[in-house]
Amino acid sequence: MAIRDLIEHSPRRRKLLRVLAAGTAGAALPGAAGTLAAALSGRPTSGGVPASPASPPPRVIKDGLGFRRLGRTNLMISEISLGGSPLPDEGLLRRLVDRGINYIDTSDSYENGNCERKVGRLFQAVGRDKLFIHARFHLQGPWTERSIVASVEGSLRRLGTDYTDILGIHGVEKPEDVTDERVLAAFEKLKGKFRFRGLTCHVNAHAVIPKAVECGLYDMVQVGYNVFDLQETEKEVKTYGDYLGESGIRKLIDLCRSKDVGVTAMKVLKVGGRRQDLASTRAGGTSLFQAMLKWALENESLASVVTEILNDSQMDEDLGALDKPLTGSERRMLHAHVAANAGDYCHFCGLCGAACRAGVPTAEASRSLVYAESYGKPDRADKELAGIRASLLACSDCGACERVCPYGLAVRERTRRAEHTIPQAG
Repeated sequence: MAIRDLIEHSPRRRKLLRVLAAGTAGAALPGAAGTLAAALSGRPTSGGVPASPASPPPRVIKDGLGFRRLGRTNLMISEISLGGSPLPDEGLLRRLVDRGINYIDTSDSYENGNCERKVGRLFQAVGRDKLFIHARFHLQGPWTERSIVASVEGSLRRLGTDYTDILGIHGVEKPEDVTDERVLAAFEKLKGKFRFRGLTCHVNAHAVIPKAVECGLYDMVQVGYNVFDLQETEKEVKTYGDYLGESGIRKLIDLCRSKDVGVTAMKVLKVGGRRQDLASTRAGGTSLFQAMLKWALENESLASVVTEILNDSQMDEDLGALDKPLTGSERRMLHAHVAANAGDYCHFCGLCGAACRAGVPTAEASRSLVYAESYGKPDRADKELAGIRASLLACSDCGACERVCPYGLAVRERTRRAEHTIPQAG
């Protein structure tokens, strides 16, 4: 059902949507006037929730680090930001903040809440005004409006703050969830405890993101985006075509930009799931990871790359790539890497599952396989697969999933591999 239909046919939803859409910030922020310094620092206003300037520039350089505008939030966030699963030790966290990183992606599920506790201690050490936080809640199990509110309030306690800059839904897979009455009611009840609304999407982005943009209630989204979404090919490298366009990723990012919805990118440095020692791929003194970061940041529609930095070497490597153009040799290195490794890389676009008449959750199976084979986390893989194991048996081996896959993956083989190679707990 379209958003306009929800408004026309449900008085309660109409009220909720009207209240939430009254301003882009769910916290009913005091005036939007401010300075660029305020946008970079997140300094609180007298209302207890920071305001950001009305129209900062799209990008600025401060102390050698680039900051980009996160859509209509007007937050100026560092081009490289921290993912919280896991966060580094607290000493390295301090050094990263000292180097200028000002945005951290958190969730109550990361490190059993310890990610949020680390950030809370970081606030105490460096000051709340030094960081922007994207805190998220899950829609898992028998979730309700009350469970969402309780989850967010628990996160704020662990973070040691009375607000989060962005409050997001973690891992949305169903488009109807973004306008679910329980979700909207929870946002309304939490008003004053967050500044902007967001979401992350690992699977089914082609359906979830347009719904989030269409409803006008979400100020930013986070999607998977990396060099395996290459937009062009090199004649001397036999690789795939314009899959950024074919898979719909380009269309999604362009849609967000047209509505001034901010976009952050995850999975940018996921090479088979985790960083690997790929020194042999270095070209001209640039590592493969640096080239990947440069490639992603060529897209001016992205505000930031969210990644894990777990030691000083990774910090120096990643920050060393900033504000430097991607060279021809680096681009060729990326094309060669993609050509050699794209055959078994799932983007979790969800098109395979949508094409399956039996409703087999192929993308979810593939995601669990990544946890098992690449992340080295068999327990997490089993947890991801637990709720869908029985559904995998419905596969009729018709091949519809593979006919729609823009990447040409052996979807059926990956699904069977997940079913048979991931041990079942107990």
